[in-house]
Amino acid sequence: MPSTPHTVSDVMSHTVAAVGRRAAFKEIVQLMQDWKVSALPVLEGEGRVVGVVSEADLLPKEEFRDSDPDRATQLRRLEDLAKAGGLTAEDLMTSPALTVHANAALAQAARTMAHARVKRLPVVDDVGMLQGIVSRADLLKVFLRTDEEIAEEVRREVVAHLFPAPASSVRVDVRNGVVKLVGHARDTSLVPVAARLVRAVEGVVDVEFGLTRSEGPTESTAAPANGDGNLSPV
Repeated sequence: MPSTPHTVSDVMSHTVAAVGRRAAFKEIVQLMQDWKVSALPVLEGEGRVVGVVSEADLLPKEEFRDSDPDRATQLRRLEDLAKAGGLTAEDLMTSPALTVHANAALAQAARTMAHARVKRLPVVDDVGMLQGIVSRADLLKVFLRTDEEIAEEVRREVVAHLFPAPASSVRVDVRNGVVKLVGHARDTSLVPVAARLVRAVEGVVDVEFGLTRSEGPTESTAAPANGDGNLSPV
């Protein structure tokens, strides 16, 4: 079974389009068009990320191209008006750049994107050098795991530890990423813990339970146990 990607390094793109501080406005637009991206890291030196220039940074030039904003708009949109007059990446970029490290958990990267409302993050090392880029689409790759891959990980990492046979007889069913644990469990108080651990398995969409309490050791009537003590699927 392929290993579960747990960090940004497992899903990020290593080939990245980027610009330097002096990149011209039209050069930035052309590069975004060529690479079909909505933002570009801005680099200095040998590749240290100093900012990000996005479509949102470029749009004020068109928005205010033939307008004369009133005083209230000028005060409210001061930063956008400054970018409307920008000519280079240094004028236009958002700095400091919002970045993520390659060893960051996927959930951390997802939270950063959601809170900042950005579509992609430059991936940097400990000194800020560009290593890659991670996008929303990259983070969603975990949901491409097959149901059987997810089921096998849940059996191995959750069921085998919380509901070991023969005291419990728990079967793992997965359909379209939704995990369902069914059968008999010696200790049903562990269900909330199991729910949290199952949801932590990447690719899981949701988790459901159909467990009843078993009063003592019981043999599975749903499926035989495999060699490592886990229950085989039916």
